[in-house]
Amino acid sequence: MNPDSKISLPVLCLIILSVCFVSFFVHNDAIPADLMESRNLVTAREMVNSGNYLIPTMNGELRLEKPPLPTWIAAVIEQAFPHNLAAQRSAAGVAATIMVLFLFLLVRTITGETFLAFMAALVLATCYNPVMMGRNATWDIYCHAFMLGAIYFIWGAFKSEGKQWLRFLLAGFFMGLSFLSKGPVSFYALLLPFLIAFIIVEKPSLKGKTAPFIGMILLTLIVSFWWPAYIAAFHPETGSAVAAKESGAWLSHNVRPLWYYWQFPAEAGIWALFWVTSLFYYFHYFRKEISEPRNIFRLSVIWTLAALILLSLIPEKKPRYLLPMLIPGAINIAFYLWYSMKNVNGMSKGEKIVLRINGTLIAVISLIMPIGIYFLAKDGHIDLFFHLILPSFVFWAIAIYLFIGLYGKKGIFPNRIFLGTVLIMMSFILFYYQPVTRLFVNENRHSISALRDDPKVQGLPFRYPEEEGTIRMELVYEAGRSITPIDLKNDSAVYAALPFVLVSEKPAPDLLENLEVTAEYLGTFDNNWQKPDSHRYNKSLTKEVYLVKKK
Repeated sequence: MNPDSKISLPVLCLIILSVCFVSFFVHNDAIPADLMESRNLVTAREMVNSGNYLIPTMNGELRLEKPPLPTWIAAVIEQAFPHNLAAQRSAAGVAATIMVLFLFLLVRTITGETFLAFMAALVLATCYNPVMMGRNATWDIYCHAFMLGAIYFIWGAFKSEGKQWLRFLLAGFFMGLSFLSKGPVSFYALLLPFLIAFIIVEKPSLKGKTAPFIGMILLTLIVSFWWPAYIAAFHPETGSAVAAKESGAWLSHNVRPLWYYWQFPAEAGIWALFWVTSLFYYFHYFRKEISEPRNIFRLSVIWTLAALILLSLIPEKKPRYLLPMLIPGAINIAFYLWYSMKNVNGMSKGEKIVLRINGTLIAVISLIMPIGIYFLAKDGHIDLFFHLILPSFVFWAIAIYLFIGLYGKKGIFPNRIFLGTVLIMMSFILFYYQPVTRLFVNENRHSISALRDDPKVQGLPFRYPEEEGTIRMELVYEAGRSITPIDLKNDSAVYAALPFVLVSEKPAPDLLENLEVTAEYLGTFDNNWQKPDSHRYNKSLTKEVYLVKKK
């Protein structure tokens, strides 16, 4: 497999879809829902239960912080597949696959090089950050997938002859969908860095395209703001408070120093060293010597650096916010390896040494991974054949394939480095994702979801002591119903609520000792999926549950 291969477009697309299937769908239910997923899925479930799709609630309270498009998608899935986490995460996988396909289309349109576009798509589909975001029911993947679609149509609109009404309007529509997924996040983190690079490299002109460009802006505004306008009309005070809260979060939550994101290559996972190398090569080798298609590499480097700078300027920082950087990053990596394949005979000794260092590291990882995983996970009830013998054969075969391609008598083969790296990432997910996640999952986890089918609590409200503050949303999601506060010091409120299920940190008899009620112990439930010795283990996820009735 190399740039000169006569592989048909349908076959390349089938390979891309196959890699996406492994990356985003296989074993996607290995880890229980985290806090962010629980918030999103509780909101979707309450949409279904209440039938109110325009004004989202979370545990019975208004939740207007996030635009509703991904929640609507999750609600449709909840209606079809109730309490199915794998199905919910598969929707994110579909969005991630769409993002990968849009990158393929964008690079192919810009360069006319189908194989280079194919490589960029596979790199993106096997980078750590996109893989994890594509198998997690959070909304970042949606806004960036839609925005990359908008970028694809923007490029086509500006680079094609004529007014290009259709492309401009499609761009506006996809930008609107992005805003309805997570507000202005992708406009700042993905679109703005692209536009900076696009203007510097391509110097686009609006000549003859002013009217459709304005049409694009108007359509973006209509699609983006109809729901916020609806909320402003029917819940003006809450909407204003939410807007102030969300804008303030960017300045006060998870504040990190300006240089926090300079570890960004780690988000590429197995491609990290290639990413660093590709940027180094642009500035030290390719800037003057590179042949066509030169602009795509220059564009991707400026796009990457612009995204890094803009993201670093925001005080609030989280590793997952680097997802949009992986899009131009995938182009950086793909172009470096594609160019190495095209010019392997003209590579200098130094260039070959650097390429061999990159490839050797990947080969060594493939060689030692089965042994390392076995010793790490051997106490986790791994299957001897599927988790040791078979993957050892696969990973060692890949390692041999790489070593021959790096140090064989026929010279160096960059195509083997690319293919081997993709195969390692896919093999890891197929063979090791489940046993590795078990290393971190609490084996003694006793989820409150066990009460969903308990006939004793059917139709009864779930309450928690108001004095305990707020209830963790993981508990609400797992319980399959709202868990609302109750003031246990208010006797009349307690008697009026009877019978109910009490979810509390303390034993119910201690909380209800002065009341004429009985408290039947239903169990202690630990909803932590992290192990007790983990710093992420949260005691507020462990609750005692009682059925409270009148004596």
